[in-house]
Amino acid sequence: QVQLVESGGGLVQAGGSLRLSCAASGRTFSNSAMGWFRQTPGKEREFVAAITSSGGRIYYADSVKGRFTISRDNAKNTVDLQMNSLEPEDTAVYYCAASRFRETIATRFSDYNYWGQGTQVTVSS
Repeated sequence: QVQLVESGGGLVQAGGSLRLSCAASGRTFSNSAMGWFRQTPGKEREFVAAITSSGGRIYYADSVKGRFTISRDNAKNTVDLQMNSLEPEDTAVYYCAASRFRETIATRFSDYNYWGQGTQVTVSS
């Protein structure tokens, strides 16, 4: 079992930055690849970024590549998402998720079996 709690969302102007953090509890965190997804009303949850359990492999959606950075600290059971050069199109609820894989990059909703409650990010133009 893994419990996930996101924090760090808020309102920011276009071009600004936010850092999301996901705190995980449970003994399996260090054995799980982790990911960030986002969702806007009426749309499916969208993959944003993923990192393997060791942190050795990272993958980003094209829409955030070069602007967002995912990282993890297995000693602290946290996974962060640094978001720079934010755009109004980045406005969404952001979710942290734990994958059933360990060293495989997971980009599909079905690859993840634990989810946080989400944190709202709003980017004003």
